Order: sequence, then structure tokens, then C-alpha cells
Amino acid sequence: MIDSLTDTHINENTQKEHLKVLFEKDDMVLQTVENPTDQWTDQPMLVTRNIIHFYFCVDGPAEFAFGPHYSRQIERQRNYFFYNPDADLPFVLKLAPGGRLVILSIMLERLHQLFTHDAIPFLKPENVKTRFYDEREIPPQLYVVLNQLFTITLSANAEKLYYHGKTLELLGLYFSEKKTNTESCPFLNDQQTVRKIKNAKEYLLQHMEAPPGLKELAKIAGLNEYQLKVGFKEIYGNTVFGYLLDHRLDHSRMLLDSARYQVNEVAYQIGYTNPSHFIAAFKKKFGITPKNI
Repeated sequence: MIDSLTDTHINENTQKEHLKVLFEKDDMVLQTVENPTDQWTDQPMLVTRNIIHFYFCVDGPAEFAFGPHYSRQIERQRNYFFYNPDADLPFVLKLAPGGRLVILSIMLERLHQLFTHDAIPFLKPENVKTRFYDEREIPPQLYVVLNQLFTITLSANAEKLYYHGKTLELLGLYFSEKKTNTESCPFLNDQQTVRKIKNAKEYLLQHMEAPPGLKELAKIAGLNEYQLKVGFKEIYGNTVFGYLLDHRLDHSRMLLDSARYQVNEVAYQIGYTNPSHFIAAFKKKFGITPKNI
């Protein structure tokens, strides 16, 4: 049993309904935390020993205060991974106004059952007594799933099945990150080149409404076009503009899920000048039209 996973104490300035347990079994718990107020909120929480904890920051920032002398801040669309076999780690979760987090906690033995040892190095027997910490960007396809947890409306009969499926989907997407192939793309052994490619990706996403051409993007990143094209494909598993299209459409689905925008508004927000072209691309990727979201 992992009852301690939901053993959180609500501070006076945080109403209980803002922490919601979506799914709970003996070996895993899925929760959401929201701060709809106009002030930062504090909430005592716990990283339980021998339990793997994921904290996905959908909207932030948020701060993890582990004591008077140590804290870490997490920004929007980033996530933390904690595993500590030595001791429980109490902390205070400080959440910014409008902040939203998804918390997934799972027993190590359960993750053993879901994945092979070779797929996840820290699951190997020699590593189970080793502490692990990771911070990474939440990819667009995972971000869409996280947003759905805040926007979906379900009947009581369907909730358990739906959230169980989403828990497994989150784990699958988290651990499906593509590793770079340095053998087929030798210049990726150069960490400076990898950093420039990642910077190019960030620049592309920051300007997705009016993206630069490939030649201009390569120049901005300090690369030649060949390095950018081949390296980008190896790191992200897609062409530069194929990746951008996927990100645009995933972002559009998130906007539509929020129910705050019309289809035409979303099309213009992600850089389409013709909404019909957006509708066609959306249907090709998701199998449904935007109006059916």
C-alpha cells in the first residue's frame, strides 16, 4: 500500500478542492494541484522513500522548498522526477497564481512490471539503492495529455477507467523520449553542436506563428544547413518543419481543449492564414475535425 502518497496536508490559504486525487491504486496515484487565487500558495508535501514521483508543471512557476537553505523552482512545461531510496523528503510546494501541476507517484516494483530493465537504466537491480533526480522539458504530445486532465468532464462510471489509462499514457510518453544516434550522426558527439540544435528548436517554437526559413534558422543557430537538418532529425525524430507542424497542432489541441477559443482564432494563433488549411491538417493528424474536440 502507498497511502503516504496522498498524505498531504492542506495549508490554510489553499482550499482542499484545489488538490484532487484523480486515480489511486495500491501502487500508483495520479493527482492535480491548482492555484486559482491571485496569491502564491504553500502546501506541505512529501517525497516518499522508494516511491518514484513525477511533478509536471502545466502552468507555473512552482517552487519546491526542501528546507530553509535549499529549494528548486520549476517553470511552465517542465517536469521533475524524484526517486530517493534512503529517506522520506518533506517539502513545501509553493505554487504561483494560476499555477497547475500534475503529480504522478508509482512504486518501483510497479514500474518494473511495466518496463524492461534495459529500457530504463535506473530499474536495473544494481541501481535500486541509488538516488535519481531529473528535470526535462515536457514535449508537446505529453503536454496535451496533461491539459486534458484539467478540462475533461466524465461520468462517475467512466472516471476510474479513464484516469487509469491516462496514468499509463503519461508513463509511456515520458519514457519514450528518443535518444540521439551518435553513430549514424557523428557530429552529434560534439556537445556544442547539440546545444546549437536545441537552441534552434527553442527559437523555432518561440516564433512558430512566423517561423524563419531553414537557411535563416541555421544562421541564427550558428550551424550550416546540413548540420541543422541531419542533427535535428536525429535528436527529435522529425524534420525541422515536420516537428514545427506537430508542435503547432498539439498546441492547437491544447487551446481547443480549454474551450476558450474558436477554431478560426486557434488557426491564426498558431500561424495559419487560412483556417481551412488548419482544419485539414488537424484532421489528418488527429482523425477528427477541430469542432469535434
